[in-house]
Amino acid sequence: MTIHTSPPKQKHLAVLIDADNAPAAIVEGLFEEIAKYGVANVKRIYGDWTGPQLGGWKKVLLDHSIQPIQQFAYTKGKNCSGQLIPDTALSFSSATAGASPLLN
Repeated sequence: MTIHTSPPKQKHLAVLIDADNAPAAIVEGLFEEIAKYGVANVKRIYGDWTGPQLGGWKKVLLDHSIQPIQQFAYTKGKNCSGQLIPDTALSFSSATAGASPLLN
């Protein structure tokens, strides 16, 4: 008699990156660490993409299937993604486990 067991169910994760405060050099280590906990189904990076300051990130977005989200810097010297990332995280976490269409 053969007993078939299904592999353990992987967790579906949302990765939300603040490009204004994280250097692109972290991307390899970041996704290696995330892979230890599950699968990153949603990968978004927030920042003001209109200027040259996020050029390092622009080079790695396609390789890692990261979706850039434009957030204009309305106030000079102020982090433009400061409120948008927590709001997005709340929308993911408020969905009941396994019911979020963004993570399934």
